[in-house]
Amino acid sequence: MSWDSFNESGDLKAQVEAYYRFTGYYPESVHADRIYRNRENRAWCKEKGIRISGPPLGRPPANVSKAKKKQALEDERIRNAIEGKFGQGKRRFGLNRVMAKLDNTSATVIAITFLVINLTTWWRRVFCVFLYLFGKRTPVFGWKIIYHYIWWNRYRKNLYLTQLSDIVSSCS
Repeated sequence: MSWDSFNESGDLKAQVEAYYRFTGYYPESVHADRIYRNRENRAWCKEKGIRISGPPLGRPPANVSKAKKKQALEDERIRNAIEGKFGQGKRRFGLNRVMAKLDNTSATVIAITFLVINLTTWWRRVFCVFLYLFGKRTPVFGWKIIYHYIWWNRYRKNLYLTQLSDIVSSCS
């Protein structure tokens, strides 16, 4: 692992090949940053039958079919979800503050961060299902909220009337 800047566009082939070794087939499409959409990577993806997301290189075509526009919009949605998850990792989980000096320590910190992100997502889903199932059977919480709301409004009204009578009596 290196923190030095470099052009990562050459990594696309290795990543897709790693996907192939893991799953046994090439992906239908690759949703990549603009830096990966160079001529060499596009030609390689075309050779393997992989659709690469994003507009084609060169001048934009004059007329684009509705199917291609719809496909481009869907690709962009998928890409935004991926980038959003990285942004969440940086903002909420400190992924932008990895300060470990050793390679294996940095990799461990990054892996644990993504583990925590996945666990947070999983626990949120479990909690929502629990609330849905529990709240469906016991409307007690709803009644307590309504009771406290009515009680607070009566208390506030009584407090206001008491203050108003004090003001009236002091003016007389």
